[in-house]
Amino acid sequence: MKNNFKYIIHNNGDVSKKNNAACKEMFPISRARDARKFHRQIPDYKITPLVALPNLAHLIGIGGIYVKNESERLRMSSFKVMGGSYAIYRLVKKLLGRENDDLSYEYLVSKECHDALGDVVFCSATDGNHGRGLAWACSKLNHPCKIYVHSETSQPRIDAIKHFGAEVTVVDGNYDDAVRRAAEDAEKYGWYVVSDTSWDGYEEIPTWIMQGYTSILLEAQEQFTGMGIVKPTHVIVQAGVGAMAASVVGFYSALFPDDPPMFIVVEPDKAACIYESIAAGDGKCHSVKGDLDTIMAGLACGEPSPIAFNILRDNADIFIQTPDNVAARGMRILGCPLNGDPMVVSGESGAVPLGTLFALMTDEIDPELKEVLKLDRNSHVFMVNTEGNTDPIEFRRILWDGKNPVPAEFRYQHK
Repeated sequence: MKNNFKYIIHNNGDVSKKNNAACKEMFPISRARDARKFHRQIPDYKITPLVALPNLAHLIGIGGIYVKNESERLRMSSFKVMGGSYAIYRLVKKLLGRENDDLSYEYLVSKECHDALGDVVFCSATDGNHGRGLAWACSKLNHPCKIYVHSETSQPRIDAIKHFGAEVTVVDGNYDDAVRRAAEDAEKYGWYVVSDTSWDGYEEIPTWIMQGYTSILLEAQEQFTGMGIVKPTHVIVQAGVGAMAASVVGFYSALFPDDPPMFIVVEPDKAACIYESIAAGDGKCHSVKGDLDTIMAGLACGEPSPIAFNILRDNADIFIQTPDNVAARGMRILGCPLNGDPMVVSGESGAVPLGTLFALMTDEIDPELKEVLKLDRNSHVFMVNTEGNTDPIEFRRILWDGKNPVPAEFRYQHK
């Protein structure tokens, strides 16, 4: 068989093999509603589109493809702002001793709130989008923000963070080195780390970030209802440290505990820390070493977030690692759609779920995988375009210049 990816069949859709107890605890519908109640107060908030691609779905032989387009989120071109802003909200409530109060966005950005908090500094490591979202939130709060990036972070991503007034420190090494440096400096100077990855003793804020993402999923589920669709049959979600993937898997596992969608988790083959942790077979997190050199900058993470990994280990069905050309093709398909399908501007990390779906339906996949997937004319596949054109230079190289082309043996054979 010719596969442009590697895969592990894990829970393979068998609910009896899964453990959704943590999903029910972390991602109840009440928490998603609380997150959205906060997000709705943010100026310029609007529901992002759930885009249907019916002609592409027909071409590859499935019932429907639905893309939640977060490239249009709060003019930030990324979903990350939803998690960071909600975590800041929850953290401010805790610092003020008002955890049981509903604090308005207006109060949150007021001088009264600022004076009550005193001098606080927020910090985090990032590959770009999380740092920009956190810098935006801190600019609204009028508090300093310190962002740490790794040495391979592109200049456009750094400039986008600085645009909101954050101080950016470039750390030698990869994303995980930046995470460690941010934590060390926060401990040294008394700053507050707002990170979407967890570690021993640091779990509360990453949980809040993941819960903030469920505001997106609550929107999507209501949009599905408006289409007459109870729920998607399949979900393809990308993973870096695993926070967004765990949010999606956790939300749907809690909402439909007896009949959840089929969950497919996809990562870059050069930074597949979730995949390798599942492959190890001991139920523990394992790290991927090296420079994590992938075009999917938002997914270039070598160490899983433990709280996210536990959700994925216990509830996801299939884990896939793909080469960069799969994400690049996803970008081109979305940016140059079939006649009648809408165009979606997507960055590298945002497009890999669609690129993976296309590969699953057009490559010669193993019969066992095909049987587990059960992708057919009755399938409704959901994915989140997590970012738009957040790195214009790389975006043009891929769409205009054909960077990361699909190898000849995996090119689509038109029928």
